[in-house]
Amino acid sequence: MKTRRVYSTPDLITARAAIQAARDAGVHDEDISLVARPDIEVGHIPNRRKEADSDFVPAALRGALFGGLAGLLAGALCVLVFPSIGISWGGAGLVALAGVLVGAFASSLVGSSLPDPVRQKFDGEIKAGRILVLVDGAEEVLPAVENAVTRTGAMSLPFESRTALIR
Repeated sequence: MKTRRVYSTPDLITARAAIQAARDAGVHDEDISLVARPDIEVGHIPNRRKEADSDFVPAALRGALFGGLAGLLAGALCVLVFPSIGISWGGAGLVALAGVLVGAFASSLVGSSLPDPVRQKFDGEIKAGRILVLVDGAEEVLPAVENAVTRTGAMSLPFESRTALIR
């Protein structure tokens, strides 16, 4: 499990310096991404650096989890409460699988229409033309990353979130 930190930079030069500082502090290149206004992203930020602009994947994962739990509960209730219908525990597993699929599908549809949490929280920074540097790092390297990145002129923003990225 890694933790996401967000830094605000005034321009692309400072953002590039912050990226290099994070790399030098031990963060893998794949764990660094940028968020900016669309006109800045399109013209100046490579695709591999862009952070997704929707909540699609996290929403799909949440939907799969809760849909699976609801399906498992519904299947278990059918097996235990209505034994006369003849549903076995294997059938309860199939109901749980259906719950996973329906939950992931429905939640991903909703999540694709919502901006990701970083864009939601720092919309003002983005609209002002600042470039956000997102760093996903292990807890043990984050203090060194914080020092290195802020020395480049990047400003640490109040955001900390667990990510499921493991590398």
